[in-house]
Amino acid sequence: MLLSDLTTAFMLLTRLPVGRFARPGVAPEMARCVWAFPVVGLVVNLAAALAYRLGREAGLPPLLAATWTLVAVALMTGALHEDGLADTADGFGGGATPARKLEIMRDSRIGSYGALAVLLSVVLRVSAIAALGQPGAVAVGLILAGMLGRSGMILLLVLLRPARADGLGASVARPPFWSVAAGLGLSVAASFALLPVRPALAAVVLGAGASLVLARMAVVRIGGYTGDVLGATEMVTGCVVLTGLASAFSA
Repeated sequence: MLLSDLTTAFMLLTRLPVGRFARPGVAPEMARCVWAFPVVGLVVNLAAALAYRLGREAGLPPLLAATWTLVAVALMTGALHEDGLADTADGFGGGATPARKLEIMRDSRIGSYGALAVLLSVVLRVSAIAALGQPGAVAVGLILAGMLGRSGMILLLVLLRPARADGLGASVARPPFWSVAAGLGLSVAASFALLPVRPALAAVVLGAGASLVLARMAVVRIGGYTGDVLGATEMVTGCVVLTGLASAFSA
């Protein structure tokens, strides 16, 4: 069951070739796998931290190594969360009604709000990674940003209802309590394992706060969440956590 949940989570949130581990003829249980969302963040961002270390050992300056780190992340995730951020920014920024906002979010074309949101997210992450500087500090920052960012997605699944009856957001609605508790617990435990108590608490509070802000915006603008909003929550929460850690521990 755990392998099935992990496989489903990686298939939902990345483009890594994990389909071979899926059980043939068995439909994945989308909602149950949410506990593994932070595990996806751990694996993806640990690999990204390795890319940063390799770049630094190859002689790249921190800013350039940080840029290639995001290239590695995009290759692993297929830029799914960036796409969600762009669609959410376009939808929230345009349209006079929730229905119109949802229609804009379904449009594959990117608008000015979406382009600016993705650009800012890239600049924030590259700057924060370069500010952390040392590969060890970068690894901690990336891992916690990835795990807490994906825990933010879990918070929205608990607090909000789907804004649509179809789509990815609806497929993971109403996850079981044990799965929610396990997913959130993994991120909190990782924070306190990798950081001293006060910075760990600050990272958890920053992550939860950013996620709750996105949740409130989603309720006001479209009445709930969508798959795009979940992706945007991961991006925004991750940026906030990484910024806070860079501010506290920059080289």
